[in-house]
Amino acid sequence: MLNSSRSALLFKACLVTACVGLSGAAFAQDPAAITGQVTIYAAGTAGGGVDLFGRLLGRHIGRHIVGEPNVVVQVMPGAGGIRAANYLVQTAPRDGTAMAIFAGGPILEPLIGDRNPGYDMSQFTWIGAISKDVSLCLVRKESPVKTFEDATKQQVVVAGTGAGSETDTLPVVLNELLGSKFKVVTGYLGSQQTFLAIESGEVDGRCGWSLSSLKTTKPDWLRDKRVTLLVQMGLQKSPELPDVPLVLDLAKTDADRQLLTLLIGTTAISRPFVAPPGLPEAKARNLRRAFGATMKDPAFLAEAAIMQAEVDPTTGEGVQKIVATMYATPKPVVDRVKKLLSH
Repeated sequence: MLNSSRSALLFKACLVTACVGLSGAAFAQDPAAITGQVTIYAAGTAGGGVDLFGRLLGRHIGRHIVGEPNVVVQVMPGAGGIRAANYLVQTAPRDGTAMAIFAGGPILEPLIGDRNPGYDMSQFTWIGAISKDVSLCLVRKESPVKTFEDATKQQVVVAGTGAGSETDTLPVVLNELLGSKFKVVTGYLGSQQTFLAIESGEVDGRCGWSLSSLKTTKPDWLRDKRVTLLVQMGLQKSPELPDVPLVLDLAKTDADRQLLTLLIGTTAISRPFVAPPGLPEAKARNLRRAFGATMKDPAFLAEAAIMQAEVDPTTGEGVQKIVATMYATPKPVVDRVKKLLSH
């Protein structure tokens, strides 16, 4: 009887081994399959909103990817996300094992920046965006500035995270179009450093901070009214902030609204995930389908709710179209933005 039991166990073990072998062989023959390790590069600092959302997706998307890869997240700060974008173009493998998440700056930099970062975001392979968002200008509660109108009457020192990031570009544009008096102190490595600068009084606040990031990284700031929200920048108001003015409503002319629409268009594709250009179509479909499945995954949604992370996704194909539209912006509008940012 003992020998019979051992034989049965050995037989079952052989079946499992055979099934694993067949599964591996099947994945090896499937052109869509992505195996081994997938790395999501979070273009921000550890503990910031970009990092947290990258890790949120990373903990769940692996089980939906054909090929069942292990998914890890690696922080890659630098130049407001431009470093990570250049990595995808220049170095990352084009086999589905590399993705990145970053804020909107790297999308706009090739269009409006004063230098050529070496890439074209409309050529990247967009996997999807977790949410739609608004960007905020805020100041610590101790600041005498309580409204956007106040910011047109006295200087407001705000933290910037690097050339090309919205923290550096948006304040300049608001100054030119709406008469605000934001002064950007740039060079902060990421969200964590700006938290400290605001809390210590080193700066008054930050202009260009997504609502979703603020809620996940510093929920007490909103809950305890430790900051004052001056204006929200998006294509429409957040339902959560009905009393905070929308920047498009403050614009004085149609031309100004067109310019602002280009700059804040990335809020419609908040928390975007992207793979390198030239990703084989089969692998792009694999990642996009996995992203879509993750957005409906009960375990993902439960964790997102705990984080107070908004989930209002846009498909990879949808993001691809939005970015393509941005890159098709008429040259006179783009030139005007460049002129404003060159001041």
